[in-house]
Amino acid sequence: MSITVGQIGLGVLGSAMAPNIMKSGFSLIGYDVRAVAVEEMAAAGMIAATDPKDVAAQADIVITCLPSAASLMEVASAIAAAGVNGQIVLETSTLSVADKEAARDIIEAAGGRMLDCPVSGNRILAVKKQLTAFASGDEAAYGEAETVINGFASRVFYVGEFGAGMKMKFCANILNLVHNSVAAEVMVLGMKSGLDPKMMHEVISGSGSSSSMFETRAAMMARGNYVHEGMNFSIPLKDARFISEHAAGLYAPIPIYQAALQPYYAAVAQGHMDEDASAVCAAMERAANCERDENEKSENIF
Repeated sequence: MSITVGQIGLGVLGSAMAPNIMKSGFSLIGYDVRAVAVEEMAAAGMIAATDPKDVAAQADIVITCLPSAASLMEVASAIAAAGVNGQIVLETSTLSVADKEAARDIIEAAGGRMLDCPVSGNRILAVKKQLTAFASGDEAAYGEAETVINGFASRVFYVGEFGAGMKMKFCANILNLVHNSVAAEVMVLGMKSGLDPKMMHEVISGSGSSSSMFETRAAMMARGNYVHEGMNFSIPLKDARFISEHAAGLYAPIPIYQAALQPYYAAVAQGHMDEDASAVCAAMERAANCERDENEKSENIF
């Protein structure tokens, strides 16, 4: 039996996931509050829905990829109103566990099932279908939805009871942000030492000192070009609030993460909010007084 997938949320990450879902052979019906996002995906083969309830009414499995708890509550109520008994909702947003539990309760009261299924990776990795998914919740529902998750993620894990996915995502996000800030620190130190940044990226990538984040983000740092957005600063700074609150609630110190956030704040203060988060390198170049001239920068290649 063919599966119709619904997707609610076609933003930075959602719009990168949707084409891969279609390429995996699923019929996709989607909605976003921004009409232009729906039009772009419709041009790529997605069926355009009129609202979230319309998505839920026509889909076997619904994916939500949303920016806030308020939008999740609104969407959960719309899905519940569609009244599709047994429907599975894959909630991929980065939000607090409590917010996701509240949405799950709304869905379950209407006869549906929700999995907490956040993903690790940025837009660049999502386009390449290199996301990692952390699914949690009802294991039987996970078994039914696994093929759909494989449609947008290259690595898929079932990590336990509902909410474990977000807890795993918080840990992964700490590493992502720390790796990005440290990559910028290393690139700036190298440039100020007289090393060629492109050579640094080539030499370190694939070595024992490298990371996926270095290989993706330091490529942009080496070129000094942050326009090709993998994930702008608004998303990791939003996520930082949830991570910090979660850690504080457990009295778990995260000093390295808090230190790695400081270049992010500096980059935003310097006007880089809408650029890729690899622009932390630009902020650190400025702090080290080694900003590059425009003729030293080049176009990104992905």
